[in-house]
Amino acid sequence: MKVSILTLFPEIMEGYFCSSIMAKAVDRGLFSYRLINFREFATDKHRTCDDAPYGGGAGMVLKPEPLAKALEFVGTGGKRVVFPSPSGRLFRQSMAEEFSREEELVIICGRYEGLDQRIIDSYVDDEVCVGDYVLSSGEVAAMVIIDAVYRLREGIISAESLEEESFSDGLLEYPHYTRPEIFDGEKVPEILLSGHHEKIHEWRTRQRLEKTLANRPELLKNRNLDDGEKRILKELTRKQGNQGGENP
Repeated sequence: MKVSILTLFPEIMEGYFCSSIMAKAVDRGLFSYRLINFREFATDKHRTCDDAPYGGGAGMVLKPEPLAKALEFVGTGGKRVVFPSPSGRLFRQSMAEEFSREEELVIICGRYEGLDQRIIDSYVDDEVCVGDYVLSSGEVAAMVIIDAVYRLREGIISAESLEEESFSDGLLEYPHYTRPEIFDGEKVPEILLSGHHEKIHEWRTRQRLEKTLANRPELLKNRNLDDGEKRILKELTRKQGNQGGENP
């Protein structure tokens, strides 16, 4: 997979690609990237990339000419162009999975008040919001998207590790424990030391359902529960109701 990132501040992102699992993926040829500073495509003496918005208002807007030339340099034909923006569709695991099936992505990092709308209209395939908040750095949002996407590519992370992650099947992930067995007076749950795989699986399922019910109950509305999960969820909601909580 190859990702081209258009940015005014490539130095913000460079370290990310040279560290941890990403660095290994790059070294093994499973992932490649280009950082394109679109300031280099500005033609005036000061390499201006922003200007005041038409109609007035606070802030500055990224000019269309440098971005258009940078996009033409990258070549957008057959490539999915993504623009992280608070005005976009909410970025979810399902979208990360969709993007991971692409062989090449182009990501535009916004700044200030955003891009000239004509760039969005002419080049952008997906305007994506990474959360219900506003960032000053499109680079941070781009790294969120890239990190969620590249790890889903074959050979980067084991398939087993991806199977029961939060959002992978509509539920949040169960809690994890490692050595030492007792830390700060707290013991690892006995079931995890039992070696009884069926009971461990049931415990983890219960933990996933309980955490999802407590933190993200709306996820359960779209989850097709099997009989065992329905039974556990019924017990949990009954318990929650007895404690004065609300059912999802």
